[in-house]
Amino acid sequence: MRLLVTGAAGFLGSHLCDRLLALDHTVVGMDNLITGNAANLAHLEGHPGFRLVRQDVTTFIDVPGPLDGVLHFASPASPMDYLEYPIPTLKVGALGTHNTLGLAKVKRARFLLASTSEVYGDPLVHPQPETYWGNVNPVGPRGVYDEAKRFAEAITMAYHRYHGLDTRIVRIFNTYGPRMRPRDGRVVSNFIAQALRGEPLTLYGDGSQTRSFCYVDDLIEGIVRMFERGTDEPTNLGNPHEFTVRQLAERVLALTGSRSPIVERPLPVDDPRVRRPDIARARATLDWEPRVPLDDGLRRTIEYLRGVVGR
Repeated sequence: MRLLVTGAAGFLGSHLCDRLLALDHTVVGMDNLITGNAANLAHLEGHPGFRLVRQDVTTFIDVPGPLDGVLHFASPASPMDYLEYPIPTLKVGALGTHNTLGLAKVKRARFLLASTSEVYGDPLVHPQPETYWGNVNPVGPRGVYDEAKRFAEAITMAYHRYHGLDTRIVRIFNTYGPRMRPRDGRVVSNFIAQALRGEPLTLYGDGSQTRSFCYVDDLIEGIVRMFERGTDEPTNLGNPHEFTVRQLAERVLALTGSRSPIVERPLPVDDPRVRRPDIARARATLDWEPRVPLDDGLRRTIEYLRGVVGR
């Protein structure tokens, strides 16, 4: 198939491009490099099945020739990024999703939206099934990302119902692995980079808030299965094994051998207290669940970040 991947130079987008190319698909990558990193795709330079187009998907987009699929991953995704770029985040969720859906409609292509567990906000239901509507503060600082993705889901379903477009929605929970930026504000990369530099590990609150961490290879496998044989229903993809943030910090210190102290800082506004996916739907429809244990994934991520921390 010939596929368009937006946000192709990002952490997830670049891994997805690799996987699709390994499956012998032809891939057109699109990215404006606001938060993406061209170095994530440097190894694909000269690849006969890959082409990168530098473009902002919130403006009119066209891809000459046929397309069989559009996989929309363009968006700032870490708190540091969407707090720095609040309006571009809202625009890529609204205008960018509208534009990519329109392209998929014209090309009669399948559309996959990369949504997020943030649509559940600070959840009052635990773990979070796809039937839960969420607890989101629309006017808080995190609302620019949460509501952008909620709108993106709504317009995707509108195109599915009104235009008959073949659509998929994946709700992605915390994911980690190589190609994370060491200063991207995500908890795994933050802790590893701080440990490698010998800096204090910054714990927001007392560290009792929980997260579930999915290694990137597992997530990409789920996305590919969702694209190939998923349904139009939103589907959670993430690791159902739950850890406190303090436990994560302690694992990072043990695996890096760092003697960095752990310091507590005030909890950010609207920071979710718990986060764990119910993946019953993914198990039933995709025969998918994560396989990489946390320590194994952390070791691979630490190895990668050793080579980029300090650059």
